[in-house]
Amino acid sequence: MSYYKVLGLTEEPFSTSPDPDFFYLSREHRAALTRLRIALSLRRGLSVILGDVGTGKTTLSRKLAQVLRDDPNTSFHMILNPYFRSQKQFLTRLVALFRLDEARGRRSALDCIEAVEQFLYRVGVEEQRVVVLLVDEAQLLPDYVLEILRILLNYETNEFKILQLILVGQMELLPRLSRIRNVWDRIALKFVIHPLDVEQTREMIGFRLSQAGHKGPALFSEEAIRLIHQYTRGYPRQLALFCHNCLEALVMHGKRLVDAELVQELMRMDVKPVAVEAGGAPHVF
Repeated sequence: MSYYKVLGLTEEPFSTSPDPDFFYLSREHRAALTRLRIALSLRRGLSVILGDVGTGKTTLSRKLAQVLRDDPNTSFHMILNPYFRSQKQFLTRLVALFRLDEARGRRSALDCIEAVEQFLYRVGVEEQRVVVLLVDEAQLLPDYVLEILRILLNYETNEFKILQLILVGQMELLPRLSRIRNVWDRIALKFVIHPLDVEQTREMIGFRLSQAGHKGPALFSEEAIRLIHQYTRGYPRQLALFCHNCLEALVMHGKRLVDAELVQELMRMDVKPVAVEAGGAPHVF
């Protein structure tokens, strides 16, 4: 019998893939999106979105991409893997990303950066389109790439920055940026995304179930939701993982409701990753 049919669903509600259609917009996520849209429309330059692992940063990026790619007045580009071994490798990636075919055969980094500069001027000034470059996992960016991005942010008219750069990364990116004064001073928007509270956890579970086609009686009790929030600390990725396990358990045990007893059983069975510090004893994250 179909897993989905048993639960009254048409698709998986708690996948951890960054699907924008299943992205629950919490107050902070909505605020981040709104402030990003304002910063982009005003062409303010550099925006930085930060958060711990599993707070929904990547899915937020996909949601923004979904909106901007449909906007004819925006030229949107995204880098998902930002680790580059050299400045030339990064510039070559930009040349490919901006589809600068005439520059792909150029050999020097200077040739590449000149081609990128010409692209920014043509699209951002002559065509009056908003050029957006979003870098996910930006905490992985080498310092020499940050320096190139700083140079690109210098391109501006009297009214606006030509390149709109969005850095999305973990909290460790913040102290790195603060140490690079000529980058730090260019940040127009800084926003930190925090985990969900218990009310938002309830809303996220309900939203995802609804998106997956659920229309029947509640699948999670109030006490179960409170325990799930306490256990996952409101991190969306952990919430999705644990709620998926809850639905699997419903099917396995032939139950109709995720209650406190079932959640407590899954909590006891859940295995946390163990790390060993140098010279120390194992500890659980």
